[in-house]
Formats: sequence, C-alpha cells, structure tokens
Amino acid sequence: MKRTLKIGLSARLSHPRPGAIGLESKTLQYLEQSVAQWIMARDVLVFMVPSITQDGMLDRSSVRLRDYAQHLDGLVLQGGADLNPMTYGEEAIRPEWMGDRTRDMYEMELLMEFLENRKPVLGICRGAQLINVAMGGSLYQDIRTQIPDAIEHLADSYDRHTHELVLEPGGLMEKLLGNAPQRKVISIHHQGIRTLGRDLAVEARAAGDNMIEAIRGTGRGFLLGLQWHPEFRRPSDEDVLDCLPLLENFLEACRSGRWL
Repeated sequence: MKRTLKIGLSARLSHPRPGAIGLESKTLQYLEQSVAQWIMARDVLVFMVPSITQDGMLDRSSVRLRDYAQHLDGLVLQGGADLNPMTYGEEAIRPEWMGDRTRDMYEMELLMEFLENRKPVLGICRGAQLINVAMGGSLYQDIRTQIPDAIEHLADSYDRHTHELVLEPGGLMEKLLGNAPQRKVISIHHQGIRTLGRDLAVEARAAGDNMIEAIRGTGRGFLLGLQWHPEFRRPSDEDVLDCLPLLENFLEACRSGRWL
C-alpha cells in the first residue's frame, strides 16, 4: 500500500479591522475549501500551515516553519490577496494594490524552507506570483491598466470566468496535458508575472495577450506555479482544462522525493 502523503497548505490571513469587536478584531488564518478538497481528491492529508509570529502575547513553543518543511511531504501555496509591490522592489501605484505584506513575508519564508528541504511546491494564482517574486521576478500591479490590449483575466463572474491557454512546446505541461482537448482555464487575477524570476521556465501563456500563466523551476526539485484556479473546475465543466494530471505529478514527486 502507498503511504498517505501529508501536504501543507499555506494560510490565508484576515487582519483585525479598526474598531471591530469579537472575531473581526482578531487575526484569522484560514483556507479556501475548494483548494483543500482538490488536493484531497487523491486521498492525501492536508494540513494548513499557520504563520508564526515572534511577538505574540501567548506562550511560545520552539516550533518554526522549518519544522513543517521537515515533517510534511510537500507544499501548496493557495490564492488570495495581492502581493505588496514592496516585496519586488516597487511602490504601489494605487493604495488598493498594497496587498498583504505580512502574508508575503510568511509565505516567502515558508516557500524557502520547503525548497531548502527539497520538498515539492505547487503554487496556485497568488502562489505562482509568489514563487516568481521569491526567485527575483516582478509583477504587473494591474494588467488592465498596464497592458491596455490584454484580454480579461478578472471578471464579475469570478469562478466562472475562463480564457484560452497555450502550452509551451516541449514543457512539462505539454507532456502531461498535451493530448487534452480542453484549453480553457478559470482565471481570477488582476496582477500577473512581468519579469520572470531566475531558474524558472514558462510552461503556459494566455491566448490573446501572451501573459505568462504557468511557470516551472528548472532546478532539481519540483516547483510549479499555475496562475489559474484548477480547483474551481467542476466535473461538468467539459470545456475547462482538467489539471488533475498536474496534481498527480506533484503528489508523485512528494511520494518519491525526486523530479521527473
């Protein structure tokens, strides 16, 4: 029998609101249900990895993020808030694009701990952007205003919004998905990869504007970032790309401890 994998999932953060009482006055850490269920579709255990602060009022243990990297088999960076432009050396063009600097620092450290332990990492939407920035790349703060001719990557239909995808010839995704008839993906982002980080290769682009939609690490470990949301695909969405082969490849890397 195959052993049960233990996969870490980064936390989303909800910060206290000024003047709020009760739960809204606290820092909350949570995960989005569909991404956890997508990972668990292949019978693995999912553990949300909480951020660890040094200045809490409660008694602290000696547990650190590196301990999660040492004991878990792999990491998934989930979507959510924008990255703060300061994380890649820029000032925010608009206040609403300030993102979450606290989460940036937490996930950056978490990512680096898993990479140092040579554990596989899969990034989804924000997670792909974080991987790129962690490797020295940068982002478009807002695709619509910075690339006027870009296709729509964010719409009110949210998890029903799709666009076409083009896979890079000879890449991992073409190898795993090359025979798939579907090429639409569910896209929910207004920021995107601008300059590619070091030791990364492009795996897919958006049809229509050539925006980078998937990246892969070129080193020894498994490192893959998807700008879209594979977890939002419903079984009835026959025209949307089924990315379970990518999940299975990630989990196999977690199980075997080796790259393809």
